Amino acid sequence: MRLYISSTSPFVRKVMVVLHETGLADRVDRLAVGGTPVDPGSLPLGKIPVLERPDGPALYDSRVICRYLDSLTGAGLYPEEPRLWDALTLEATADGILEAAVLMVYETRTRPENLRSVPWVEGQWAKIARALDAVESRWISHLSGPLDIGQIAIGCALPYLDFRHESRDWRAGRPALAAWERTFSARPAMVATVPV
Repeated sequence: MRLYISSTSPFVRKVMVVLHETGLADRVDRLAVGGTPVDPGSLPLGKIPVLERPDGPALYDSRVICRYLDSLTGAGLYPEEPRLWDALTLEATADGILEAAVLMVYETRTRPENLRSVPWVEGQWAKIARALDAVESRWISHLSGPLDIGQIAIGCALPYLDFRHESRDWRAGRPALAAWERTFSARPAMVATVPV
């Protein structure tokens, strides 16, 4: 299999963590690619990650790739119902956090300064803050349970906020989530996939 990546993409990191957690990391070649919303390159949707596989068309986005990798190994990162719905909701929450955080980066890196919108950027951060508050108030018990895709997704979203938006201090007012992140970030799969 071949995985198209960017070393700083949080969506790529989620797939890489799943590769490590499922024992597939050595079975996938990684190819670095670039692109932006205004120059997407030749990949489907102009987004990464993309996984080429021997038994069918390329897969994208990270949610589809992670589900596929889990199905290859039966690792159980997608638990049985009813826990499945919580895991998928947490994954969607994390992906929403990441989408907003990436849009904030794009606004300052790809849009000309005279066209940038501070209220729009702050609106993206408000989405992130609401999502983090929901995780702090509702999802800590799930995060503390058996490993699943929801934990991996949240575990990749939080360090990305440190990586790109450190001055925002997502930990303020969220002690339980901050404590969980400290523990989760020490997992070997997380340590092996820290962006450079």
